[in-house]
Amino acid sequence: MSWCQLVHSHPFGSDGRPNEFGIRRSKSLRNPSSNDSNPRVKALRSNHPPSPTCCGAAHLRVPFFPGPQSPPPSPSALAFALPSLSGAAIVSSKTTSSAELPFPRGTRRSSPALAEIPFTRSRGSVIREKREPHLDCLPFQNFHNCIPMCATTCSFAKTGYYRAPSRRFLATKKTELPLAMSGDASSSAPLQGQAAKDGGDRAGSVKQQLSRLFKASLSATVPDEPNIEPLVEVCTAKFGDYQCNNAMGLWSRIKGKSTEFKNPNSVGQAIARNLPPSDIIESTSVAGPGFVNIVLSDKWVAQSIQQMLLSGIGTWAPILSVPKAVVDFSSPNIAKEMHVGHLRSTIIGDTLARMLEFSNVEVLRRNHVGDWGTQFGMLIEHLFDKFPNWEEAGEQAIGDLQEFYKASKRRFDDDSTFMEKAQKAVVRLQGGEARYRDAWKKICEISRKEFDLVYQCLGVHLEEKGESFYNPYIPGVLEELSNKGLIEESDGARVIFIEGHQIPLIVVKRDGGYNYASTDLAALWYRLNIEKANWIIYVTDVGQSQHFDMFFSAARRAGWLPDSNGNLYPKASHVGFGLVLGSDGKRFRTRSSEVVRLVELLDEAKSRSKTELQKRLKENGKIAEWTDEELEKTAEAIGYGAVKYADLKNNRLTNYTFSFDQMLNDKGNTAVYLLYAHARICSIIRKSGRDVEELKKTGNIVLGEPDERILGLHLIKFAEVVEEACTNLLPNILCEYLYNLSEKFTGFYSRCPVVGSAEETSRLLLCEATAVVMRKCFYLLGITPVYKI
Repeated sequence: MSWCQLVHSHPFGSDGRPNEFGIRRSKSLRNPSSNDSNPRVKALRSNHPPSPTCCGAAHLRVPFFPGPQSPPPSPSALAFALPSLSGAAIVSSKTTSSAELPFPRGTRRSSPALAEIPFTRSRGSVIREKREPHLDCLPFQNFHNCIPMCATTCSFAKTGYYRAPSRRFLATKKTELPLAMSGDASSSAPLQGQAAKDGGDRAGSVKQQLSRLFKASLSATVPDEPNIEPLVEVCTAKFGDYQCNNAMGLWSRIKGKSTEFKNPNSVGQAIARNLPPSDIIESTSVAGPGFVNIVLSDKWVAQSIQQMLLSGIGTWAPILSVPKAVVDFSSPNIAKEMHVGHLRSTIIGDTLARMLEFSNVEVLRRNHVGDWGTQFGMLIEHLFDKFPNWEEAGEQAIGDLQEFYKASKRRFDDDSTFMEKAQKAVVRLQGGEARYRDAWKKICEISRKEFDLVYQCLGVHLEEKGESFYNPYIPGVLEELSNKGLIEESDGARVIFIEGHQIPLIVVKRDGGYNYASTDLAALWYRLNIEKANWIIYVTDVGQSQHFDMFFSAARRAGWLPDSNGNLYPKASHVGFGLVLGSDGKRFRTRSSEVVRLVELLDEAKSRSKTELQKRLKENGKIAEWTDEELEKTAEAIGYGAVKYADLKNNRLTNYTFSFDQMLNDKGNTAVYLLYAHARICSIIRKSGRDVEELKKTGNIVLGEPDERILGLHLIKFAEVVEEACTNLLPNILCEYLYNLSEKFTGFYSRCPVVGSAEETSRLLLCEATAVVMRKCFYLLGITPVYKI
């Protein structure tokens, strides 16, 4: 089939569904004239000579399989089949994965000894809730001047190997040069008005509502000083609940320009005077050099809590200025088991995604798994040697994938003949030979099943787009960067020099192969141009900070990202985290120095939790009241929740010591304590015998006692806490809020009788509000609440 025939073929098969286009540009054929000495090029050319009428330029492998009853082509069909780079809406019906080499996770990319090694980081993994049949295709994308207009297609298309995850085209737009490809960063700016537009009926956090009031006041106070952002913070002294701190900064700007103000205090007085009337504020006062202290109205606080109970806690979701975000996390490597090293990325990334989703941000949860690389050569050859008829044996041929990997790695290190065979196997795999491709798919399939066990335990749901998915986009991305003068030749490799770093960012190795940086650049390009993300968040260990710093710098030089990391979008952030340590202060490992398998760790947490729960129930004589199913589910919720909370409560940048004894303790800042506290609140409400749903409609909250007001104030700060945790990408902020909420409720309950008191209705509603907020905190942290103990 000629190239023109391919382009004009109708996109619908006999079943009426769109055909899938897979595009793959050969790395080795990127520059045919300069790779004559490359054995991989020779092998590929000998197996797949170009067509006599081919232009000889960079080839794209474009397998196309029209249905037997395909209707004749039409312009509208062509428009549907070939969406533009400017943002055709694409939804994945199934996903592929990515790759890594047999090197330790977290090895610094800057290591000179590893500078040319094409291995990928173990970044995280994702599991789909429902996996559709694997169509193994990638959508056609038009890289500018990257696709040769050959008279006939290259014979590589016959292999069908380079089809990647199935995608479905939903919409098309007129072809135009996308922003990130054009290099025009001038439109990068704060997403002004986005928060107000997307907020709907939400008023935003208390801080956001007060900021709007002070924005109006500042405009009235200093009309000649535009664009002054209100500085509103929680008040730490006893003068109020919140505080506006603009006066001193304003005074330094207007001093000498006006005779109206004599000092910062007079500026603060004017700001307080010019506040618009509002039910939010009970009173204001000005202290020191113009600090405007605000006391919130008890009536407004009570009404806000009651309205939340009626309308749902979604009304307390913060309003963020970012419409769409990509969170890249977990990402284990194919053919390797998930271990404790993957725990932090998975847990932290999931929590960040949940908080952003709660804030009405569209979140693309991405699993950048390692499903492509030279390690597959040794795995496949080891499989062929040990099980010549492996197709018949199926998964039994591989058995324990981790042991299978170790055995193949030993042969690769010790047997030069096997190493040579493995290297040739990589060429055959990349050349698309069906036998090698099928073995690769089987290995990936077995790995995903093992990953599923972990993700089901953790309740994590992601969409997998691994390294193999982005590989077809690398040539076009590198061509763009070359055209912009970013890529230079250095010691046989192609690199990008980054200011402030002694070593360059290698994007093409000496042998012409791609690496970690080239894949990341292609993925970023895809996320900006195809997925239209405003914020791309990468959750990996702090050991990869240098790589991301250089990678982001290259993207800024290309004009993909703005120069400033302030409020300008699009932006990219690296969420680094520390190590999980054992009691000896070293990396957490088993006694035999093996990495701790994540499945075994979670099973141990559940087992210990169940043992402790049974002991507790036997001691208080309630064991007979619990069914076996209730015991299992409660032990699972507490065990898994304890592991997650022990990680999330720490600042992610620090190392933390893994200890079952500490995390399963029912005292102190632990998930066990917090889950039990929630269960106690539920017990109080049940014992009252009152219908709480009816009380929400007929009752009123009154904050008459100091402890009632303290609890109420803490409740209404929930939105701004989530906002702060999202903005700073720090889940521990939410954990701290949750623990403090539990403590404040304890103070309230110990001094304010609930059941049988004259204020029973109001206090039951406060109990319910506390439970609702705690449950939302648990959800955002990925923890399942328990309702009885």
